[in-house]
Amino acid sequence: MVASASKCRVCKEPAIIDLPRHNANFCAEHFLELCRRQVVKAIEKFDMLSKDDNILVAVSGGKDSLAVWDILVDLGYQADGLYIGLGIGDYSDVSGEYAKSFASERGLNLITIDLRAEYGYDIPTAAKATRRVPCSACGTSKRHLFDKAALDGGYTVLVTGHNLDDEAAVLFGNTLRWDVEYLSRQLPVLPARNGFPKKVKPLIRLTEREMAAWCIVRGIDYLVDECPMAVGNKHLAYKAALNAIEQQSSGAKASFYLNFLDNMAPLLAGRSAAATDELGTCTSCGAPTTSDLCAFCRTAEKARAHEPVPVELVLSRGRRRR
Repeated sequence: MVASASKCRVCKEPAIIDLPRHNANFCAEHFLELCRRQVVKAIEKFDMLSKDDNILVAVSGGKDSLAVWDILVDLGYQADGLYIGLGIGDYSDVSGEYAKSFASERGLNLITIDLRAEYGYDIPTAAKATRRVPCSACGTSKRHLFDKAALDGGYTVLVTGHNLDDEAAVLFGNTLRWDVEYLSRQLPVLPARNGFPKKVKPLIRLTEREMAAWCIVRGIDYLVDECPMAVGNKHLAYKAALNAIEQQSSGAKASFYLNFLDNMAPLLAGRSAAATDELGTCTSCGAPTTSDLCAFCRTAEKARAHEPVPVELVLSRGRRRR
């Protein structure tokens, strides 16, 4: 991660990582301190959490979600985890094992939901049945189940592991389209409202690389592979474009996103139709919705009526389209 001769900016001991956007190198101890400070800064600035909160962390078995759970516990917060088995072949099996091992080794409580066993469908089948990209069916399913688990479990806050790279990439895509609806809702905190739990993103000041380093230093095993169904997703292309800019101008990514939060997000406050529209109740599950059936129940209804689809079939068709 860093040249062997480099020294930590704080203690002058050998550094383990270089962070060009901070124009500094850090040893393991002071790198962890930096990460903690960045999370605390995000939490305090946006009033994300208090020590009295009952927190539910959405975990996938990947570095970001396990790291944010680890950081919050390390900072003294009470936090349980939630893992959803999406039925994406071996990928889901392996990711679930990483999440369970992390929780078991640290004596933490992990809630698990199996989409196929409990709701009668999986993501490959939902993608085929709805004729939409897999990430759409996945996002719809996860958002609904995250919200439901948080509310049913009496949790006051739902935490996700979205990092600076994730948020900058989403912002980049929304800005390319000047999608005011999405831009006005791209915030690190979404308050509880209309049957939705409070949602927060404590990692917005930390990058993917920094979260990978956190896991290495802390001895956290995580699933390295990207979801196979995300191949070709525009989000990955936006990340690559921003990474290329970052190579030429260190700190550009953080400036782009964090300055949006400071300077543009306040101007867009109240522009979201979703925040102002009156919501009804889903006739099937009772969740807030703008129509008779919520998006989750519509997806589940179509997917349950379809023959199960192997993940390999969806992937092969995706490759042919490209």
